[in-house]
Order: sequence, then structure tokens, then C-alpha cells
Amino acid sequence: MYNLVLLAARPPEWAHERFIDWWRGDHAELTYRLPGLRAWRHTEIDQALEPRSEGWDGISVLSFDSPEDLKDALASPQWAEAVAQVGDMKGRRIAVMGHEAELFTG
Repeated sequence: MYNLVLLAARPPEWAHERFIDWWRGDHAELTYRLPGLRAWRHTEIDQALEPRSEGWDGISVLSFDSPEDLKDALASPQWAEAVAQVGDMKGRRIAVMGHEAELFTG
């Protein structure tokens, strides 16, 4: 799998619960339609291990078969619609991409 990983923090004027409800609700409705999307995992962050890790609300991992499939999704009208919905929310995010390696299943 080739993943797009997004770590996000809510807009300052939003409550954590509102942001998670939006992310898993209205925003998810657009995300599900991305061409080539094979899997999507979302983690609601409810605590940080240490102070330097505080301030984040959730992580999304969007999985595709290949870098090319992700590139096609990012060039799609569906991605443009999802980006437009986010608009100028003023939340923070980190977005990174890479190949997945499963190291353990128990």
C-alpha cells in the first residue's frame, strides 16, 4: 500500500468533538469518493504521550495501491471538492506520503 497520512488539529474556535464529528461525517462523505482509495483508517486523538506531542485531534491514513494512484486521486475533482470544503478553516495539519510495511499483526 501507498499511504497519505494526515495529522490534523481543529480550528481554534471549534471543540474537539465538533471537529471529529465533521471529519468522520461531512468530510468523510467526500473522502470516500476519492478514486483509487483502497482503505481509510482514522484515529481520534484523545491524549498525548508527552507535552511536545499535544495539540493534535486526529490522524487519517488513506491507502492506495501505488504512488500513481494517490497522484491521480490528488488530481481528481473529488479531491478538489474535499479541499474546497476545508476552505480556510485555520486548523493545522501535517501531510506525508509513503510506502507501508506491515511489521506485526497479533
